[in-house]
Amino acid sequence: MASTSTPLTLPVLPLDDEVVLPGMVVPLDLNDTDVRAAVEAAQAAARSEPGKPKVLLVPRIDGEYAGTGVLGTIEQVGRLADGDPGALIRGRSRVKIGAGTTGPGAALWVEGTTVDQTVPEPLPGHVTELIKEYKALATAWLRKRGAWQVVDRVQAIDDVSTLADNSGYSPFLTTEQKVELLETADPVTRLKLATQQLRDHLAEQDVAETIAKDVQEGVDKQQREFLLRRQLEAVRKELRELNGEQEGEESDDYRARVEAADLPEKVREAALKEVDKLERSSDQSPEGSWIRTWLDTVLELPWNERTEDAYDIQGAQAILDAEHAGLEDVKERITEYLAVRKRRSDRGLGVVGGRRGGAVLALVGPPGVGKTSLGESVAHAMGRKFVRVALGGVRDEAEIRGHRRTYVGALPGRIVRAIKEAGSMNPVVLLDEIDKVGSDFRGDPAAALLEVLDPAQNHTFRDHYLEVELDLSDVVFLATANVLEAIPEALLDRMELVRLDGYTEDEKIVIARDHLLPRQLERAGLAKDEVVIDESALRKLAGEYTREAGVRTLERSVARLLRKVAAQHELGERELPFTVTDAELRGLIGRPHHVPESAQDPAERRTAVPGVATGLAVTGAGGDVLFVEASLADPETGAAGLTLTGQLGDVMKESAQIALSFLRSRGAELELPVGDLKDRGVHIHFPAGAVPKDGPSAGVTMTTALASLLSGRLVRTDVAMTGEVSLTGRVLPIGGVKQKLLAAHRAGVTTVIIPKRNEADLDDVPAEVLDKLDVHAVTDVRQVLELALSPATNGATPEVPVAA
Repeated sequence: MASTSTPLTLPVLPLDDEVVLPGMVVPLDLNDTDVRAAVEAAQAAARSEPGKPKVLLVPRIDGEYAGTGVLGTIEQVGRLADGDPGALIRGRSRVKIGAGTTGPGAALWVEGTTVDQTVPEPLPGHVTELIKEYKALATAWLRKRGAWQVVDRVQAIDDVSTLADNSGYSPFLTTEQKVELLETADPVTRLKLATQQLRDHLAEQDVAETIAKDVQEGVDKQQREFLLRRQLEAVRKELRELNGEQEGEESDDYRARVEAADLPEKVREAALKEVDKLERSSDQSPEGSWIRTWLDTVLELPWNERTEDAYDIQGAQAILDAEHAGLEDVKERITEYLAVRKRRSDRGLGVVGGRRGGAVLALVGPPGVGKTSLGESVAHAMGRKFVRVALGGVRDEAEIRGHRRTYVGALPGRIVRAIKEAGSMNPVVLLDEIDKVGSDFRGDPAAALLEVLDPAQNHTFRDHYLEVELDLSDVVFLATANVLEAIPEALLDRMELVRLDGYTEDEKIVIARDHLLPRQLERAGLAKDEVVIDESALRKLAGEYTREAGVRTLERSVARLLRKVAAQHELGERELPFTVTDAELRGLIGRPHHVPESAQDPAERRTAVPGVATGLAVTGAGGDVLFVEASLADPETGAAGLTLTGQLGDVMKESAQIALSFLRSRGAELELPVGDLKDRGVHIHFPAGAVPKDGPSAGVTMTTALASLLSGRLVRTDVAMTGEVSLTGRVLPIGGVKQKLLAAHRAGVTTVIIPKRNEADLDDVPAEVLDKLDVHAVTDVRQVLELALSPATNGATPEVPVAA
């Protein structure tokens, strides 16, 4: 890189807070004393030298001179645009300022040396790229300002030093930045500096433009919203005038609606307070929308709306009998409730202690017995509105009690929404699947139901969203559940428990004939007289094609049967009308799925070998038949001890230990070879191994299976048993007797053994079921063995099964 230096003596022309770079042409006002003195001194010196007068342009910042100036030539002296005297000066080259000296005129003279450097040709690659970058940035900035003529001039500059000094025209550069450019002698370094300054400015400009655009868009949106709201108000005003309504604000409209509404006194006070807040809030405030939503909810609730109960007790009973077969317990409870309500009303006792006479019933039973549809029948019989609230899978406490109004999208709870939907303060509310309610980090919905279902508290129920008292004491709550154990104890204590243990076969036939068949005929597009299902076919459907406590599978079987007949008719394979008998079921819908053990070939029955007994159990789907199998291991294997399989719970495992211990200690009295129990391993298995099983009621069944195994005597096929066994051989009471006897009846069992202390539970079993069952109430295992075990054949002991 080449540099030149020439000694000079020049008059100083100070520039206050301004910087002139080489190549720039600037006009200066000669009214300034310092400028005039420098120009006059330069003109006086030029008379004795050839060429134009020369001055030294030096920036003066805060009274201090910079160390580098610019040699300038006075191109012209005349008048400026405003008429004042001025001089046009062109910057030529950089000058390093030295010591002061004397000269003509009043100006300050200094000695200096030119310090301009040049870049050798050809230009290095990085310098060429730097030139391109600077020109691109400068062109972008100039185009934004609309300076298209200057763009061409900048593009025409090829000298590095001239291109860098051209940035001195940039108005966005500060005085300090221009001084830095002035004092940078190296052209390449100076161009890098100018490029960085221009790049930074463009970045700041982009950010400023983005901010300005966002601000402008926000302002435009607010202005547009304001304009639209004014137009909306004008349209509303015209509509009010057209309809003859009085002009008023929205808050005035809410105030009028609150005052006109038939609200309880405390609710009215709370609503008017919210109206006051609405009047003080602005239209843009989010609180205003929350208040309006709350007021709409309060005004839509039927605070004083009630339906009159139908006190025709006999008519209500007739409705229940017509819509549901069986379920006598529930029908009696509803009839009792209506009778008490009628007497209270007749004696003016509708409200006692602020509470009305509501009811909270828990209908617990297996699926398909009509718990949900019973709620509609109860509402129909009472003449009340009916609302169903599905609680299955609900895990958020706010679903019951509502959300606080501070949350976005807050809503009242399901109870309040049910009252609002019913349009009455005394509907029948069905809380469906209350045993499926769960809990997690959002709270326990079952705990929130405690106040709802407590007759002593629910007349002052508070929803978190409403925050005013809501009287639920006149509501009839019906809760349905499949599993009683899944309902929390505190919640169950607040409800009156009504068990629906399932239907008898005769009740299923009545339900299928009177309810299921007409509904499915309509769905299949068949007339009532086109397809008739004989009672024998219905009985076979209920007994052999389905085995359930309810009637859902039975209804699906009827629907499948009708679909088959309809399809065959459309294909031209069958003429209508058509009567379906039990003999034609197999050809239409296939073979039966549940053939009773008593109907099977004796050699194929499960109890055809010693060591298998039939027990009774209760599941979530109702009662069921449970088989117990026992075997002894080969003494040569040395596998002594007790093995249990079938996914058993701890209580059932303990029952097996008790049964084994009883036979070891008392087996000799029963004339059983108990020596085998000491030397050989005992294996007890419960089939359907994938189904969890627990409870003590299989104790007598396991004892009977082991006794059958040891004695070689078969267990009677027609006998099923249930009961807990003690170490002394006592048969202790168990639960679910009604469900177990219904299951035994469905399975074709004719003899049932139950504990003596459960004899009172037989009152709950339908009479038609008891007539077909031979029920024995026993107190000791010896009685069970006498009843259940078949006598030995000719005194010979059959071969005992041995486990592999």
